[in-house]
Amino acid sequence: MLDRSAFRRDWLSNIRADVLAGLVVALALIPEAIGFSIIAGVDPRVGLYASVAIAMVIAFTGGRPGMISAATAAVAVVVVPLVRDYGVEYLFAATILMGVFQAIAALLRLDLLMQFVSRSVITGFVNALAILIFMAQLPELTLGNPGVTWVTYVMVAAALAVIYLLPRLTTAVPSPLVAIVILTALSIWIEAPVNTVADMGELPEGLPYFALPDVPLTWETLRIIAPYSATMAAVGLLESLLTAQIVDDMTHTGSNKRRESAGQGVANIVAALFGGMGGCAMIGQSVINVTSGGRGRLSTFTAGLALLVLLAALGDLVGQVPMPALVAIMIMVSIGTFSWNSIPNLTKHPWQSSVVMVATVIVVVATHNLALGVLAGVILSGVFFTHKVMTMFEVVRERDGNTAIYRAKGQIFYASVERFEAALGPESIQPDPADHVIIDVRKAHFWDISAVAALDKVVERMRRNGRSVRVRGLNRASSDLVDKFALTDKTGVETGLAPHP
Repeated sequence: MLDRSAFRRDWLSNIRADVLAGLVVALALIPEAIGFSIIAGVDPRVGLYASVAIAMVIAFTGGRPGMISAATAAVAVVVVPLVRDYGVEYLFAATILMGVFQAIAALLRLDLLMQFVSRSVITGFVNALAILIFMAQLPELTLGNPGVTWVTYVMVAAALAVIYLLPRLTTAVPSPLVAIVILTALSIWIEAPVNTVADMGELPEGLPYFALPDVPLTWETLRIIAPYSATMAAVGLLESLLTAQIVDDMTHTGSNKRRESAGQGVANIVAALFGGMGGCAMIGQSVINVTSGGRGRLSTFTAGLALLVLLAALGDLVGQVPMPALVAIMIMVSIGTFSWNSIPNLTKHPWQSSVVMVATVIVVVATHNLALGVLAGVILSGVFFTHKVMTMFEVVRERDGNTAIYRAKGQIFYASVERFEAALGPESIQPDPADHVIIDVRKAHFWDISAVAALDKVVERMRRNGRSVRVRGLNRASSDLVDKFALTDKTGVETGLAPHP
């Protein structure tokens, strides 16, 4: 049933700003989509049609209003060998299967895995993206490259001036859109010797059309495309969910990550059926959209629809948009995306957090692979967290008559069992060995079978040395674990423990 309040909020509450922001994003998508098509080794139409389809579909199916999804480099780099060895039709088939995998991921609630991505990893991801976005503009700023002259620098500076100064006078129109219009008009008028969008690649003529991939429906085809589809699905979901978190923070609103996962799958399937490659959320274009005032689903839909209109009806004019104007916008995005306060925070935050953030940045920038960078950051975060929990553990020995009481405090699991066993070493080696031993674990918790095995070992070792042993204070969860997996220390049986509290 249609939720009228949600519909009004997502589609009708910010019409003017959403439409204008969508126009800016549409223009910024063109060189990106062409560039990603070149990376993948396919015709520019494949990337452009994908951007149209994904943006328009995700506006309805996605879980994060105001976020832009289209053809991306993260997915493009994955499919290079597939296109090279088997052709573009296999790319379309792989993209459909990618969408199916993403829909399955939504059903399995794999979006919940984002809970294990720490803030340091997200900050590193954002900073790395900002660096990569800026680095991607360098070919258009390097003297000696075709079409790059001193005029290029003048136009980039002029565009940046418009982008940053116009909002001080008025915010009625997004300043990036004004910069594009002014520089395009000026470039055409003076016939400026700069690169244009048309120089990036041939723009398509006409509309995309529905067609099934021309591949044999055999197990061999599935064997070929499945590994690529799985990788595309994982990379696409990872980048989409991280970008959704960033847009959440920028807009101070929440999003439905499970719906976003399913929506990405539907959008990719539709894109492939209309001759497009796979894609996912784009942090650069999403930042452009948000900073231009876009907040609702209408902005995302407008971006896709405007891109379609621009390609189908205004291709010649769009082809004359100077690249310096778009380069300036992407520089603005990289500056706005980078978390500048993360630099002074390197010395203020715990060193482990800083190492995770820097490592994520280094791996992403070095490999241009977002998934590898995030994976490295998550692994480092896990290692540091495990070490921290492991060290939050102590055992204190007290003597009460002929009884030694070992009071354990903290978390006992696979990483701390060695310390646990060492702290409860044989009673016989103590300077004042007692005949009776009590292991008090009221302030401890046993988490896994490694912890249970360690308790078994300690109890059995003390008994072997002639001591009577009693364990007390097991909480209910720890008791259940001991009852189920212990060999010599089952509650209320071998060790004579008191009943559960």
